[in-house]
Amino acid sequence: MQSEALLKAFEKYVERHELFSHDDKILLAVSGGVDSMVMLSIFVRLGYNIGVAHCNFHLRGKESDEDTEMVLAECERLGVHCHISHFDTEAEMARTGDSMEMAARRLRYDWFNELCRTEGYSAIAVAHHTNDSIETFFINLLRGTGLRGLTGINRQYGKVVRPLLYASRKDILEYAKQNQIPYREDSSNLSTKYLRNKIRLGLLPMLTEINPRFTALMRGNLYRLNNAQVFIDVAIDRIREVAMHSENGIDTIEVPKIDEMYPRDFVIYELLNSSYGFKGDVVEELNKALKRGVTDRRFYARDYVAYLDRGNIMITAIEDEDDCEVVVEREDIRSYCGNAVLYYEHTDIDNVNEYRLPNDVALLDESKLQYPLRLRRWREGDSFIPFGMAGRKKVGDYLTDQKVPIVERKRQFVLLSGEDIVWIVGRRTDERFRVGNNTENILKITKLTI
Repeated sequence: MQSEALLKAFEKYVERHELFSHDDKILLAVSGGVDSMVMLSIFVRLGYNIGVAHCNFHLRGKESDEDTEMVLAECERLGVHCHISHFDTEAEMARTGDSMEMAARRLRYDWFNELCRTEGYSAIAVAHHTNDSIETFFINLLRGTGLRGLTGINRQYGKVVRPLLYASRKDILEYAKQNQIPYREDSSNLSTKYLRNKIRLGLLPMLTEINPRFTALMRGNLYRLNNAQVFIDVAIDRIREVAMHSENGIDTIEVPKIDEMYPRDFVIYELLNSSYGFKGDVVEELNKALKRGVTDRRFYARDYVAYLDRGNIMITAIEDEDDCEVVVEREDIRSYCGNAVLYYEHTDIDNVNEYRLPNDVALLDESKLQYPLRLRRWREGDSFIPFGMAGRKKVGDYLTDQKVPIVERKRQFVLLSGEDIVWIVGRRTDERFRVGNNTENILKITKLTI
């Protein structure tokens, strides 16, 4: 796509979706990568009232500082005001227990919103494009999702707008070349240890080789999936008005009031996922229990717990004293704990090539485990025998010795076999369940932050 065509398509896309106007003051999130630098050029050429926000997360040493210098120099050349903020991202990760991605996201969007309040910006423009949306589709597809997760990236969410979603990565690179746009390449974008990069560098080129029109076809697919989700959202809102009520901090889904003409399991999933963040397999188990007439069993999302009560579903925020206990059967492939998901893999010792693994992966001797396992928050008085040691240690003392922040300690989960702790999740396994010379079968557990 030629430069002028990209500019015209930009104006048409913005106008059709009413993202913003020339009367608005718009904050551009500019990292220094090609996408955001091209976005900056387009806004300047089209005469919008803008400012730039650049975050230095200090995660890549000299590279991070060079990104900041280039963005600042380009803004000075273009006559655009540039806000720059430096973040101690690792300290934020230590304080909250969040992943690097989650901590950086919260830091930047908190700052963006503060700039909107203090500087009068009415919108925050970020430079996601069609290929980013396609990558998100496949990430969610591989992790398991409902339809909402297959709609890609939203063009607008609150103040955040994405005016480049109409353009492909190829379009953006061509514009940068034609207009000699300076940009920097993040070296981490070439690392295949990240799922997104595996999709970007491996899967999508293969699909494009099979069908050169793959990107355009996926753009159309995502458009139709978005329309389908909008239709579903309208229907769910109408069902919510009929079948839900709130009282004393408890939201209740009166299941019998859901019209039988609707697929009830799907409706319950949409009600629980869209508003409370319950995952698909958690809702699947809830629906199974509901059909069996189970009462008082609890099902957990990150911040909410759902109870079954005489055929209805009651949802409330998780209280501090709730230990969020869930049962893990041998056939389970995943379970959720707080802001993380655990994946379970049963394997033979001959298939394990590496035993020195990061703390978010545990290898356990399966013959020593008693199913079902239990996953819950740690309790005062809990103890275990840390891997490599002979004596018991209280979990609270262990977390103190590891200098785990208080906020993170409250969210610490443990995995139990019978009454024995087998893993301080994401930190250390128990010596009694270690893989040894006589081990034949292994349970491998991988923790991923969501």
